[in-house]
Parts: sequence; C-alpha cells; structure tokens
Amino acid sequence: MINNIGNDLIHYKVTDSSDDPINPKPNTLRYGASIIQGKVWITFQRDMQIKLEKPLLISSFTTIDGRGVNVHIANNACLMIFKATNIIIHGIRVHHCKPQAPGIVMGPEGKLIPLGHVDGDAIRLVTASKIWIDHNTLYDCQDGFLDVTRGSTNVTISNNWFKNQDKVMLLGHDDGYVRDKNMKVTMVYNHFGPNCNQRMPR
Repeated sequence: MINNIGNDLIHYKVTDSSDDPINPKPNTLRYGASIIQGKVWITFQRDMQIKLEKPLLISSFTTIDGRGVNVHIANNACLMIFKATNIIIHGIRVHHCKPQAPGIVMGPEGKLIPLGHVDGDAIRLVTASKIWIDHNTLYDCQDGFLDVTRGSTNVTISNNWFKNQDKVMLLGHDDGYVRDKNMKVTMVYNHFGPNCNQRMPR
C-alpha cells in the first residue's frame, strides 16, 4: 500500500459524527472519504458512533484508520468501495448494517451518483483493487459482512473478527461473471465466530 503514504498525504481528522449523503459537511467521515482528492489518511478525534444515512462510497487512495479510538459504523448504511483502488480500512467496528433503497449519494471525487438497492453488507467491493481490510470487527449485519465482486482483485482481508452472522463472506459475483476469474484475495489471521454459519468464505 505504498501509494497511500508520502509527502503529498493529506491528514484528515473526523470530529463530527453526523452524516449528509448529498452535501457532506467538513470534519465528517463522508467529507474525508468522498470529497477530498488525492491521498487522504483519515483518523478520529474521539470514540464515535456514526450512523450513515446512505452507503459511504470511499475514494481511491484513502485510509480509514480507527486505531486508538473506538469507532462504530452501525445501525443503517455501511461501506462501499466502487470502482476505486488503494484503500485501507483499519480498526473499525461495523455492525447492524441494513438494506438501503435506491437514492443519490456523494460518490468518489465529489460527484453525485445514483445508487440502486443495496443489501445490508458491512463492506461491499465492486470493481475495486488494491484493498486492505485489517483489524476490523464485523457483526450482526442484515445480509453479509464482505462481498468482493464484479472484477475486484488484489484484496487482503487480515486480522479481522467476524461474529454473529449467517452469511459471512462472498468472493465473486456469480459463476458466469468472467472477470472474477482473475480475482486475487488473500485471507490471513481472521477469527470466525461465535455464531458464524456459512460463507467463510464462499
């Protein structure tokens, strides 16, 4: 993940736990993850409970770093990486994610995009590459925890704790989707359980 560091890195601190999916305010997570361009390293001022109004679309070259604080993204929409690359998600608790009706959200590079129906996944990767998901805790989501789909590749899923979930993880959209034949996913040192039933991974 050497593309996520360097002299041109922007350090951004989240101080506001609110969320506006169309006009994100400065100091909120969505503003840092979707509006700011270039290499962004996001940290949090304090322990936070963040309830996202719509899925959070994360821009390329973004790190979300929850070390040293207790950050929960919970009780509504959760995280999506859509046509983006070089993203790190570290040390976050993502849980009680719920399906979302179609709607408009602020996407990568500060562009409004229409999103279709979204299942209640914790982290969904769609045509994403060079992604590191590390030291997160995921539990009690309505659909699954992690979907790596639509040609996503070069993904590392490490040191995460997955618990209290029926369907845990899906690698590949469907058997007929040809681009997923090139998918490369590394899974290492993850802990499954208690109460995980299937797709570890499928």
